[in-house]
Amino acid sequence: MLRRNLLHVRRYPSLTLNLLLTPVMLLLLFVYVFGDVMSAGIGGGGADRSAYIAYLVPGILLLTIGSTTIGSAVSVAMDMTEGIVARFRTMAIHRGSVLVGHVVGSVLQCVMSMVLVGAVAVAMGFRSTDATVVEWLLAIGLLALVSLALTWVAVGMGLSSPNAEAASNNAMPLMVLPLLSSVFVPVDAMPGWFRPVAEYQPFTPAIETVRGLLLGTPVGHNGWLALAWCVALAALGYAWSTSLFNRPPK
Repeated sequence: MLRRNLLHVRRYPSLTLNLLLTPVMLLLLFVYVFGDVMSAGIGGGGADRSAYIAYLVPGILLLTIGSTTIGSAVSVAMDMTEGIVARFRTMAIHRGSVLVGHVVGSVLQCVMSMVLVGAVAVAMGFRSTDATVVEWLLAIGLLALVSLALTWVAVGMGLSSPNAEAASNNAMPLMVLPLLSSVFVPVDAMPGWFRPVAEYQPFTPAIETVRGLLLGTPVGHNGWLALAWCVALAALGYAWSTSLFNRPPK
């Protein structure tokens, strides 16, 4: 099942490219169009964008995960509506392998997307010279855990959607929610009434933890919040997905 999903990615790359284009374009836009102003706002000096590049890249990596997992919802919805899952149910295969193949394939796709976005960021000037090997491994592990948790949620969205178009629309919060976090500006710079929403949603603790690991900023309680969100979302997404998948067909 994993091989099947990876072959779909290779044969139909347009969906992946469309989803990947958004974080890359946002990275280019906010660095080269707004970079001077943003860098001055966070204390980096208007003539030097490096401070804002360093601040922005961890958030863009999380945004990449959110946008890539939308493809998982679409792929699952297509399988459910085109009849292939009904055929899988009659074959001598483990039922859970259908969903696990989608999830593992999506996590690998997220990792490859983040590598590409990271390469673009390095070409633009992003550096993390102070991070140790252990901190890099912890950051990569957290990003993989976030992609696993969001993929299970996306699979549930795909299973609950009547078609691929509805799945794409239902999964849009996975891409919109990072935009309401600390991706582009610090939480302290947001309006007071909105600050708690941005601070305690799933993406902000993960973003701040990755920033702390790669850039040396304080992590504080964000690490535990990020792990708690990942475990909770993965458990809820898994329970929701398996419950929908195991329902008797209508």
